[in-house]
Amino acid sequence: MSSRPESGRVIPLPLATHHTANRSSVTCKYRCGNACAHEAPNTSDNSYFGDIVESVLSRRSALKATGAMALTLGGAAALSGTAAAAPAQPGRPAGGAPGTNFSPVAPNTEDAVVVPDGYRQNVVIRWGDPVVEGAPEFDFDNQSAEAQEKQFGYNNDFAALIPLNGNGRNNLLVCNHEYTSEEHMFRGYDEADPTEEQARIAWAAHGLSVVRVERDHNGDLKPVPSKYNRRISLNTEFEVRGPAAGSELLKTSADPTGTKVFGTQNNCAGSLTPWGTVLSGEENFHQYFANAEQVTDPAAQERLARYGLEGGASTRKWERFDKRWDVAQELNETNRFGWIVEIDPNDPNSTPVKHTALGRFKHESASIQIARDGRVVAYSGDDERFDYIYKFVSNGTVKKGVSAHARRHNMALLDEGTLYVAKFEGNSPESEIDGSGKLPSDGHFDGTGEWIKLASGNESFVPGFTAEEVYVFTRLAADEAGATKMDRPEDIQPNPVNGKIYCALTNNSNRGTADHAGVDEANPRVGNKNGQVLEVDDDATGTRFGWNLLLVCGDPNDESTYYGGFDKSAVSPISCPDNVAFDRHGNLWISTDGNALGSNDGLFAVPVEGPERGHVKQFLTVPKGAETCGPVIHDSVVTVCVQHPGEVDGASADEPASHWPDGGNSQPRPSVVAVHPGNGGEIGQS
Repeated sequence: MSSRPESGRVIPLPLATHHTANRSSVTCKYRCGNACAHEAPNTSDNSYFGDIVESVLSRRSALKATGAMALTLGGAAALSGTAAAAPAQPGRPAGGAPGTNFSPVAPNTEDAVVVPDGYRQNVVIRWGDPVVEGAPEFDFDNQSAEAQEKQFGYNNDFAALIPLNGNGRNNLLVCNHEYTSEEHMFRGYDEADPTEEQARIAWAAHGLSVVRVERDHNGDLKPVPSKYNRRISLNTEFEVRGPAAGSELLKTSADPTGTKVFGTQNNCAGSLTPWGTVLSGEENFHQYFANAEQVTDPAAQERLARYGLEGGASTRKWERFDKRWDVAQELNETNRFGWIVEIDPNDPNSTPVKHTALGRFKHESASIQIARDGRVVAYSGDDERFDYIYKFVSNGTVKKGVSAHARRHNMALLDEGTLYVAKFEGNSPESEIDGSGKLPSDGHFDGTGEWIKLASGNESFVPGFTAEEVYVFTRLAADEAGATKMDRPEDIQPNPVNGKIYCALTNNSNRGTADHAGVDEANPRVGNKNGQVLEVDDDATGTRFGWNLLLVCGDPNDESTYYGGFDKSAVSPISCPDNVAFDRHGNLWISTDGNALGSNDGLFAVPVEGPERGHVKQFLTVPKGAETCGPVIHDSVVTVCVQHPGEVDGASADEPASHWPDGGNSQPRPSVVAVHPGNGGEIGQS
C-alpha cells in the first residue's frame, strides 16, 4: 500500500495493452506544436535504430531464460543480470538493492503526488510564487508581465540542487521553464485573439529560476530570500559563444553582430556540471515562429522544414507583438534558438551563454563526463522521432573546483572541440534472427557503434557544409554524415559509479506504420508507444562504443517488453521514459512522460548492476494530466518537477481538471515537490 497526502485508498489500475500515449492534445499543442501530428522532419534514408532494437528484442525469450546480457566493446566483459529469488510485487513491502529499499507505489490516477509509506512530501515552490525581491504574491486573476518577471515561471522541467557552503541543508534550486499553456493560465483565453499583455506574461514565464532553499526542522525544503535568487526570461540577454558566434546566419536587425540573443525558450532537460553551473537544452523552439510558408528561397525552405518550421500564424500569435517571431521578417531569428545554454547560479550578475559548438537541434539536454585525460565530453539527444544522438569533446582540460575562476575556465571548454553524431550497428547476422526469439550464435544482445565527426572549430568534416553550417544546421549535416535514426532520444546522463551512459528513448508511434520502417523478422513490434532505455559503454574521447538495451518499456505481461533480464512478474510497469538521474549507489532513476499504460506518470528506480539489474520500482506518481520531470536524487531527499498538472482534454482555466497542489477549487499550478523519509533517514534505505 502506498501513501498519499490526504486520506484515501490508491486503486491499482489494469494495464492497458492497446493504448496511445496518455498525453492531452493541449499539452501537445503548447509544448511541441503538435510535432507528432506531422511527418517527422527527418526524411533522410539513414539507418534506423529501431531496426537494430527490434532484432535484439526478437530474442527476448532466450534472454529471459538465461538472465544474461552482454555488452561487447572489443574485449569488454559481459554484464550479468540474473533475477533475484522471489522478489516482491509492486505495492508490497520489499528489500532491494541499496537505495531502492522502499515499497513500490501502485499505478493510479489520483489528483495527488503519491509516495511510498514512510515518506513525507512538501511543495517547494509553485508557478507564480515570489522569487526575487519585490515580487508580489501570485494572483491568478490579476497577472502581469512585470510581476511574472519576478515570480517562479511556468511548467518547470529540469531542476538542480547546488549545495551552498558545503552545507546540505542550504542549496540553490535551479529550474528551467519549458513552455506556457495559455488556455490553463488565463480564464477566457482566446487563442485567435490573445492580448499583448498575455503574450508578455508568457515571455516572462519562460526561461529559468534560481531560488535559495533550506531544509527546515521537518526536513522539508523551503524557499528563502537571497542575493542569489534570479529570474531569466525571454527578455534576458544571452551571450552567443563558440565557432558560430558572429556568423551571418545568426545576425538580425536587432543584433547585427550575431553575438547576443534575448532569452531562451522551450528549455527541456539539463544537467548540473562538475564545476557548478547548469546546462539546459532548447528543444521545440520551432512552434513559436510564424509565416515560414512565406519564405521562398529553396535552401532556406529546406533548412526550416528540417527543423519543423512550417505554415502561417503561430499558435500563440506572438508575431503580432514582435517581428522577431515572424520568419518572413526575421529569418535568422530561428537560428538563434535550439542551443545548449549555460548559466552560473553562483553569480546572479553573470550573462547566460548559448554554446554553438554543441550544435543546433531540438536539444533535450546536455550532460558532462570528464574523460581520463581531463577533457570534457558532453552528450545530447535530439528529441524528435527518427533523430540522433550527439557528443562533443573539448580541446582543453577541466580545472578542478567550483571557484569563480574554475567556473569561467570550464565554461569556455564548451566553445572549442569536436562535435560527433552516433551511428549504431547490430552484431548478429540477419539469417540468425527468425522472429522466434531464438538466441543468435554469439549468445548476446548487444551491438557496437561509431561516432562520426561533424566539425571541429572552423573545420567541417561533412561534404558540402561549411563549419558554420554544421553548427547552425546540425540536423542536415548529420543526415549527410549517415547517422542512425533513433526513437526520440531524450535525456542522456553518465552513471557516476559504473561510467556508462544511459539514454531515455521515449517512444515512436510511427514505427512500422505506412511509409515508415516496417515490421520484418528483425522488427516484431509495431508502433513503439512505450519506449526503451539505452545503455552505452563509450570510449569518451574516442570514436567507438558498445551498446545494449537495459529496458524495453511497457506492460510486463507483454512479451515484447524486457526488464534487464529481471523477473517481469516482480517489476513496476514503466512507459515512456523521459529524464534520467542517478543516486550515489549508481541506481538509475527514470521519470516518465505520457504513460501509455493508463496510469499517471511517475518516478522509478532501477539497479543497473548485480542480481537486481532491471528490477524497476515505482517511487512516486504525479497528479492527473501531469508529467514527471527533472528528478534530483540526493541521499536524504528526492525532488521532482510536476509539469502541466490538470492538462487533460476538455480542461482549461475556466474548467480545471485538477486542483493540485492547493486543493479546494484552486487552479492547478506547476510546482517542485520534495520527498524524504519521515524518519530522517536516507532514500531507499528502510
